Amino acid sequence: MEMHQVRYFLAVARLMNFTRAAEDCNVTQPSLTRAIKQLEAEMGGDLFRRERPAVQLTELGLRMHPLLKQCYEAAAGARSLASWFKNGEIGALRIALAHSIDLALLIPFLEQIRRQFNRLEFKFLRGTSSEVAAYLKEGVAELGIAAEIGEDWERLDVWPLFTEGFHVVVSRQHRLAGRDAIKFDELHSEQFLSRSYCEHRERLQQALREHGLDTDCEHEISSERDLLTLLEADIGIGVVPHTSQIPQTLSRARIDGLDARRTVHLYGVAGRERTAVASAIMRMLRGANWQPLLNQ
Repeated sequence: MEMHQVRYFLAVARLMNFTRAAEDCNVTQPSLTRAIKQLEAEMGGDLFRRERPAVQLTELGLRMHPLLKQCYEAAAGARSLASWFKNGEIGALRIALAHSIDLALLIPFLEQIRRQFNRLEFKFLRGTSSEVAAYLKEGVAELGIAAEIGEDWERLDVWPLFTEGFHVVVSRQHRLAGRDAIKFDELHSEQFLSRSYCEHRERLQQALREHGLDTDCEHEISSERDLLTLLEADIGIGVVPHTSQIPQTLSRARIDGLDARRTVHLYGVAGRERTAVASAIMRMLRGANWQPLLNQ
């Protein structure tokens, strides 16, 4: 079945006249009639009753009409979409983010890229660091952002973006709220909220244990949203990356003497063609000045 046959069928069904349908499709009537007959042969029966002054749809034609119309519209939509992508009128971005990466980091760059395309389609994927690597390998994502993914793959491109430390976050009602810095001795009576999705969880726990803090009795959580909810309820305290956005209901401070830092990386796949949006975002991220963000 060819799309031009379907188009001719829909024209005849709409105009109920072979001559007028041929004119509407800008073809000769013999060509249109021949295409309709070929379509009928494929369908195994007549689609039209050739009666004067107007043709009529047969029972088969009536049943096939909505299906063929849907098929034709889907094909036309696919052609239009392909044309828009080719001409740069639509941009697409598929990017995988580790759970510990705040999406707010990308917002300034997404706002810039919106001005370059008439229409944008974003797909953000979340996962552990190993899942980010899997998204890249499988081609589900074009780019990935994570602190480290622990993947030794020869096709993996890696670009460091920035290095940051960690802060303690507490409720505004907490006794330590409003402080710029907190000493380890002031945390001995506190119960920590352990971010199970953080790539540096083990290192953070080790650093805290080295200063005599108990990390065996932690609240374990698996999402940033749950972390914020528990912090706002003053159920425990959290340790989060410097760039993590927190609401005004919470307070953050550095921990004097905490030797724990992470480097956030941009990942791609070498040799794999990227969309125009992915290429533009990659250039922006690699060329960005992250220092003002880290000084906040």
